[in-house]
Amino acid sequence: MSEPISPSAGDLISPFEADSTAGRFSLADLKQTLVLYFYPKDNTPGCTTQSVDFRDQHEAFLSAGAMIVGVSRDSMKSHENFKKKYELPFALISDPSEALCAQFGVMKNKLMYGKPVRGIERSTFVIDRQGKLLKAWRGVKVPGHVAEVLEFVKSH
Repeated sequence: MSEPISPSAGDLISPFEADSTAGRFSLADLKQTLVLYFYPKDNTPGCTTQSVDFRDQHEAFLSAGAMIVGVSRDSMKSHENFKKKYELPFALISDPSEALCAQFGVMKNKLMYGKPVRGIERSTFVIDRQGKLLKAWRGVKVPGHVAEVLEFVKSH
């Protein structure tokens, strides 16, 4: 099976709807720039650090005209607990069917402790109000990433 074609800068993102901790999320209802970040799993070290980094810069993103939404395959219950535990002020989308993950081409075969596993490649996408992808980061390393995304958002 071939990898799906991943969107790249300049592409229009197909409208989507998904369940989130803030209710039903719809790309069609977007009224500001969207920072959509995909992460492998709630309550794991890298994902927690990344989410807390976004939390700590949340006001700066809002000031720059952007909203943040996180996405993983975790359940809504897991997301609610994760959001509460770390006081995340933004919505988390639950994508257990991997439909959104497939749309953005973030599902990858990886090695974990020497064993092949299929999981989310940590990725961040900035999408404008018209649904156009402005920038994509794939295979993200957590340290410094949120600051880099914020600088990009501020410059656009």
